[in-house]
Amino acid sequence: MFRRLSRWATIPVALTLAAGLAGCGAGDPATSSGGPSGGGTTTLTVFAAASLTGTFTELGRTFEAAHPGTTVRFNFGSSATLAQQIVEGAPADVFAAASPATMKTVTDASLAGTPVTFVRNVLQIAVPADNPAKVDGLSDLADPKVKVALCAEQVPCGAAAVKALDAAGLKVTPVTLEQDVKATLAKVSLGEVDAALVYRTDVISSGGKVSGIAFPEAEKAINDYPIATLSKAPEAARRFVDLVLSQQGKDVLTKAGFQAP
Repeated sequence: MFRRLSRWATIPVALTLAAGLAGCGAGDPATSSGGPSGGGTTTLTVFAAASLTGTFTELGRTFEAAHPGTTVRFNFGSSATLAQQIVEGAPADVFAAASPATMKTVTDASLAGTPVTFVRNVLQIAVPADNPAKVDGLSDLADPKVKVALCAEQVPCGAAAVKALDAAGLKVTPVTLEQDVKATLAKVSLGEVDAALVYRTDVISSGGKVSGIAFPEAEKAINDYPIATLSKAPEAARRFVDLVLSQQGKDVLTKAGFQAP
């Protein structure tokens, strides 16, 4: 029913890592642990859930400005895919996941320190701005005439959707199952579907391209987001996590629609 997750080498990790990490592990002193104080440069590699794209990109710029000589490189995507990449050996310093279950894949492999939950996220129904199917509640998604997009069940936004629909006692047959929340949202913004279940933060980040509809069952499917430094990561990784957990980080995240844990 669901497409098998591809190996890490086949998705955007090549784009985010090739320039700065070719031939070097995440903890290689030549690029990571040497740091600006020794006259070198630090490359910090952060793997983060797709729903964190906007906020973490902003925090990455803030971190670089505060730490001259440090470059933050991101790999955004499905948390399940990112976790598998890390287990298979992809070099990373920080992992921010959209669910404890996907973080557990990494911690069970003894590849990360103790995770800390830094935000929570809740689902909304995303519809095109003009809402052509006149969707106004979760039960409308069960109408076979309404084209619905969902995240695949093995990724956090899909697992949350299953919980919410089960709580409502609804069976929804999606026309497409996507591998992360950004791809699911795109189906709505492009007018390819009538509705989708995505995070509230993604509705906000769409800039008005979609409208969000809250529904009570979403409270039974809230996702906690854990963050952790990876084994052998440089000191800069801990400092980046500290920024995410700081009041400055909280302000950026809550402004984007995330909830405090």
